[in-house]
Amino acid sequence: MIVAGFGFRGAATVSSLRDALGRTGGASRVRLLATASDKSRTAAFRVLAAELGLPTEGVDSAALAAQPTQTRSAASLEARGTGSLAEAAALAAAGPGARLIAARQISADGMATCALAEGRDG
Repeated sequence: MIVAGFGFRGAATVSSLRDALGRTGGASRVRLLATASDKSRTAAFRVLAAELGLPTEGVDSAALAAQPTQTRSAASLEARGTGSLAEAAALAAAGPGARLIAARQISADGMATCALAEGRDG
């Protein structure tokens, strides 16, 4: 299963999220959208999930902090304890043994990031 993990600012729009996802190059293969638990209830994230017809998962802070990330954002480290919320959310939601298949991509407006991870089940 391919999971799209997201990190985004409070003012991010659905277009911001959609753009970040599109920049990963694998949007058509995604089966689940994930982000931090508190962000999973935001309107933009919910609207994107509805548009794509995909389920969502909120990932708790301990699971996010436990994930190794390829990229490092100082803001993400300070706020979330992980180098990339997008990468950590994708990996955590994809399950044990997941691997990153698209590192964090940033939307053109700089408001959202997205990364893709693949679970062991493919």
